[in-house]
Amino acid sequence: MFVGRERELEFLQDCYDSNKSELVVVYGRRRIGKTELLKQFSKGKQGVFYACTECTNTDQLERFSKKLLNTGMPAAKFLSKFPDWESALRSMADIPSDGKKVLIIDEFPYMCKGDKEIPSILQNMWDHELKDKNVMLILCGSSISFMEDELLGEKNPLYGRATGIYKLKPLSFAETKKFFPDYTIEDQLTAYAILGGIPYYLEQFDPLKSLADNIRRNILRKGCLLYNEVEFILRQELRETGVYNAIIEAIALGNNTLALIHSKTQLEKSKISSYLKNLRELGIVEREFSVLATAKEREGSQRGLYQLTDAYFKFWYSFVYSSYSELETGDIDGVWKYQVEPQLHQYVSHVYENVCIEYLRQQNQEGSLPFHFTKIGRWWDKVTHTIDGRKRTIAEEIDIVATDKLGNNFLLSECKFRHEPADVDVLRHLQGKFPVEKYQGKYYYAIFSFYGFSKGLRDVAEKENILLVDSSNQ
Repeated sequence: MFVGRERELEFLQDCYDSNKSELVVVYGRRRIGKTELLKQFSKGKQGVFYACTECTNTDQLERFSKKLLNTGMPAAKFLSKFPDWESALRSMADIPSDGKKVLIIDEFPYMCKGDKEIPSILQNMWDHELKDKNVMLILCGSSISFMEDELLGEKNPLYGRATGIYKLKPLSFAETKKFFPDYTIEDQLTAYAILGGIPYYLEQFDPLKSLADNIRRNILRKGCLLYNEVEFILRQELRETGVYNAIIEAIALGNNTLALIHSKTQLEKSKISSYLKNLRELGIVEREFSVLATAKEREGSQRGLYQLTDAYFKFWYSFVYSSYSELETGDIDGVWKYQVEPQLHQYVSHVYENVCIEYLRQQNQEGSLPFHFTKIGRWWDKVTHTIDGRKRTIAEEIDIVATDKLGNNFLLSECKFRHEPADVDVLRHLQGKFPVEKYQGKYYYAIFSFYGFSKGLRDVAEKENILLVDSSNQ
């Protein structure tokens, strides 16, 4: 089932409809849906879709040649295989087509692994021939480090040649809900918290079975695809998987600073930094800063927090990795009953903040908020308050803070995912956290509460123009 990706398809179609040749780079982590997106885009278009595999350079050239020659291009009358990559790639200009000639090369890094000169060959042909031939060449890859550093990097042959670059992101919560139309909104949110917006993972769950059944059958059961998925990806991308396991588990369990990761793993801090860099390049880990942190604070301080950006990695290391011995012996029900189910609601609460940010971004695009923000995210800092006549400095945190380009307007938001309506105290507590004397401007407030609001808070919100959002709005 193909869901979402309207913006991505529109972007690719615009490139196709342009009056010039296009060299488009599409990339993103494994399983994110790059291949399905490109297949969807290529429907009804004359062109070639070639999926590279890990094989010898000779086999790759032979398979690529066969795919191109099967289009019926003139060279097929006297060739069964192109003699080299230069002639093979040049032939894309001869693909039979009434309009733009399309060539999609999926998992392009595999092709370059067999012959490292391919980017240079392409660069030379693009500069001197192909850019004037009304072609659309799409290079696609899952190796983020290769695509960003070795293909698009400043010192590499194709630098500056791409006419379009699109890094594919996970589907939004609004899109993932379509995979489970009969689930309650809470179960839809829980599925999203576990699987993220990765289409391949979402398709492993049966929408006709309960969420609990899907977790037991499609994650906790030895032999199912998702049971081994994390290990598969790590082994594909990294060495020393044991070390990476230790670091990722530490972050999944809340150890989000370099010092805490070191304390948990007992690895050298210098080595941890190197491993974290690799995980960041793969899109598994990110370093998060308070949304209002200055450029100087982001560059040199230790205030950044390491977070897992991949939802399924976080779930797997939170619940599956620590229960591996029990699951290997088949104790699925025990792990579900005593490890997963009791902690699942608390686990989902952290993801709820991301869904609330997604909602605000959509409202921002539609112009439905009091101002147009340019920054949004979590905020934390040390704030001095006067309590009982004494000044005290305490660490404060706000779930969501958004501000405009000039920092004249602020939207402060609290996100509550607890089994009771939010009351007035939630709003008042939020209003007392932020250092308004430091960030002077106009303030607006929003309360997100999945389980609704008390009458008292609704009355106050109406008087004070507070935005209230519950599950029915999301």
